[in-house]
Amino acid sequence: MRSVTKPLQCLFAVAVFLAGIILSFDGCGDAPTPKEKEDEFRPLREAMVREQISHPPDYRDSVKDPKVLDAMRAVPRHLFVPPSNIRNAYGDFPLPIGYGQTISQPYIVALMTEMLEVKPEHRVLEIGTGSGYQAAVLSPLVREVYTIEIVKPLALQAEERLKKLQYPNVKVKIGDGYYGWEELAPFDRIIVTCAATFVPPPLLKQLKPGGKMCIPVGGQYVVQYLTMVEKAEDGSITMRKTLPVRFVPLTRGDGEPWQ
Repeated sequence: MRSVTKPLQCLFAVAVFLAGIILSFDGCGDAPTPKEKEDEFRPLREAMVREQISHPPDYRDSVKDPKVLDAMRAVPRHLFVPPSNIRNAYGDFPLPIGYGQTISQPYIVALMTEMLEVKPEHRVLEIGTGSGYQAAVLSPLVREVYTIEIVKPLALQAEERLKKLQYPNVKVKIGDGYYGWEELAPFDRIIVTCAATFVPPPLLKQLKPGGKMCIPVGGQYVVQYLTMVEKAEDGSITMRKTLPVRFVPLTRGDGEPWQ
């Protein structure tokens, strides 16, 4: 009997050991849940907002809007960068996301969002989806976000990411942002996250009277300025330059910058 029982005991022990491994890979047992993993990054977002945005260490103006700050604390920026750059996701700088594009510096994302002065009932058009991060920040602040990306793989990745992370009021379109989204115009606010040498006339046309647009204006190799565009109720346009910035260019369908 001993010669039979001992192998069975060994087999049982091996089975229990393997079952433990399988359960750990299935997210059971002591393996961290997605929520627990997400919470690991919360202190980094808190520090990002505190040290880079609400109390920046240099010449930059503070971003003060509490709703904007809350959105910056809530959106998991590390899920909008390539896996190889997760450790840098909350740094005070832009990061490459492939195809010659970048995810903007957190401060710039927060500043442009604050400059727009969005309201819960607003419909916002974004030009330059990138990884979808700016759209995700806007999502809880407005009624709808419509975002256009000319690089097809980026647009498809962003659309999938935004759906997975449950930003249901964001709609992604593959197309040339220069022409806006005419069939859904007009928009209360427009945000352009790539630099143009001039403000595209189709975007001015699609901006609602009383609306605002935030856009970096300038060439690829010269100083660009973050510019606030406002359309009065009578349709007249005013433009005001703010701080110097550096953005990737607004490109055409052939990949060349709009001149």
